[in-house]
Amino acid sequence: MSLPPASPQALISPALELLNNYFEQGPQQSYSPFLRPESRTWGVNLTLKAAIAAAFLLLIAFIWSFSPKMMPLSNLLLVAVYFLAGIPSLIEATEDLRDGEINIDILMTLAAFSSVFIGSGMEGALLLVLFSLSGAMEDAVTAKAKSTISSLHKLSPSRACIVEPDGTLIEKAIRDVAIGSHMLVKAGQIIPLDGKVVAGASALNLVHITGENLPIPKGVGDTVPAGGRNLDGILTVEVTLTSADSTIERIIQLVTQAQEARPKLQRWFDSVSRTYAMTIIGLAGLFAVTLSPLLSIPFFGMEGSIYRALAFLIAASPCALIIAIPIAYLSALSSCARKGILLKGGISLDALAKCRAVAFDKTGTLTTGELHCLEIEKVASPSTSANDYTVEEALAIAYALERNAVHPIATAIVKYAAEKQPKAIPLSAFKAIPGQGLQARAQLVNGNETVYIGRPSFVAQQLPTQQQQKLLERTRELENKGELLGVLAIGAQAYIFRFSDTPRLDIADTLSAIKKRGWDIVMLTGDHETSARRIAQEVGITNYHADLTPEDKLHYVSLLSQDKGLAMIGDGINDAPALARATVGICMGKVGSTAAIDAADIVLLHDNIDLLDWLIGKALRTQAIVKQNLTLAVAAILIASLPALAGFIPLWLAVVLHEGGTVLVGLNALRLLR
Repeated sequence: MSLPPASPQALISPALELLNNYFEQGPQQSYSPFLRPESRTWGVNLTLKAAIAAAFLLLIAFIWSFSPKMMPLSNLLLVAVYFLAGIPSLIEATEDLRDGEINIDILMTLAAFSSVFIGSGMEGALLLVLFSLSGAMEDAVTAKAKSTISSLHKLSPSRACIVEPDGTLIEKAIRDVAIGSHMLVKAGQIIPLDGKVVAGASALNLVHITGENLPIPKGVGDTVPAGGRNLDGILTVEVTLTSADSTIERIIQLVTQAQEARPKLQRWFDSVSRTYAMTIIGLAGLFAVTLSPLLSIPFFGMEGSIYRALAFLIAASPCALIIAIPIAYLSALSSCARKGILLKGGISLDALAKCRAVAFDKTGTLTTGELHCLEIEKVASPSTSANDYTVEEALAIAYALERNAVHPIATAIVKYAAEKQPKAIPLSAFKAIPGQGLQARAQLVNGNETVYIGRPSFVAQQLPTQQQQKLLERTRELENKGELLGVLAIGAQAYIFRFSDTPRLDIADTLSAIKKRGWDIVMLTGDHETSARRIAQEVGITNYHADLTPEDKLHYVSLLSQDKGLAMIGDGINDAPALARATVGICMGKVGSTAAIDAADIVLLHDNIDLLDWLIGKALRTQAIVKQNLTLAVAAILIASLPALAGFIPLWLAVVLHEGGTVLVGLNALRLLR
């Protein structure tokens, strides 16, 4: 039996989405809609793959160069190295020259290809391989940063179910949905666009806005943001913002602006390399012209001025300078990786070393992010009841009600009940009230009772007036202490389930160690003030800000970053803009969202925040070794280039001295592996 042909819309929509990603991420092969999927996979980190292949071929060519029989094959492989590592550099250098720009790319390309004319093709190939590896690593980090936007786009569906005036349902791309349209959002679906509820009631998970993984009730007249997950009801939402102005798009804009505003140490290196390149190229040209008449030497030949100028150009090429920083950082990155810490480039360590303050998100960062049931409290009844139920019976009923629910409070109750192992309570007439709670008839020893569990305001409505007042007074008292609550009603009796998000183990010791370094510590959270105050007191933080939106967090991070270097640690999608804007962003790997992980510079893969002080120490040691390597690299260039220019040492010795400095720099950097 043949399948029905796919509709044109079904074929066109994926292609349009791929085309949009291609232009949003930049014209990269891995996003190109004009390539097959397997070809796009090959395009990921293509420059890095080519550089590694060139390094492998160079190693074989170098080994074969010692055998006369293998010399032809060695030369052939050398040509392949120049093709893989040299042609891209030659193309870039040509484009830079066409734009009137002289930089280190041109110097490296000129030095490498010039070496062929004086019989030092192997040294030139080494320069090209080292340079291409450095550039490829930078491209890979840049591509990783761009994937943040792609992850954010995936939070919101590309299509919405629109309710037409006659009641029919049609699917539309969110870009085609106009303001005033009505969307149908079923339980479990993500809200495609910002809007206002016009029918239905439910609870939403708004972790991408607040950072808190808790259900928020929404009913008619309430606003709902794009990206929120509908948990248990059906909503009809009137669209109030187009896709270009949605909450997800605003977060994308914040991340983009934050990434562009981040100070880049690379800018300083670019300016230095440009000056260095122009100086070396200019001096080499000057020496080629002036050494012959000044020293009465010929222009050509082994002792000629052109030979000496080319030797100077090759010896002065920044081979050691190029690997001085990458090797140090790669060693540090390897050491961190063994500890379960992923750094997106060595620049992250340099940025961390310059920080003098750290900002923490609360839920999932300072705390475990999981709710724990602390205890069950029975609310005293103003009148005696014929049926008096124990706390154990209340837990059994709560377990029977919540074991099929998926929100965090239900999970905490089920986990707490598993430890206590209550007796099974049969239920009937089960009913879910979206955004409020659950209702059922429980078969108890003393007869059947109607039971309710959910939000305090909802459960209180099911109780007698006097009991309502006592329950609401007690819940307000506990909420003012920053506790999270759920309420169970059995007939006329009420029971309060108290929950807490507990701090991580040893987090107070970690913060104390950071304070001893003279760092300032601040907590930034979207949670309410009372809960934030309680956690801050438990972990020893005196400076905190609560009830923050993503824009608020970005504002505080921007202010703190201006005064001193700031490390921001978070895990939620709402933290992504702040993580990108901070001097260095650190994300929790296990509980962290994809967008937050992509926006961060450092990822704690195992949520091992207790290693933060160790990481700071590693960053400081890395910076010290980088400075040592820069000093050694400059010394190697001077020792190799100036004697070669004066004719005191032959070219081969100058190359040995030059490469010897490179080896010394590498060995010094390997100390960071410890």
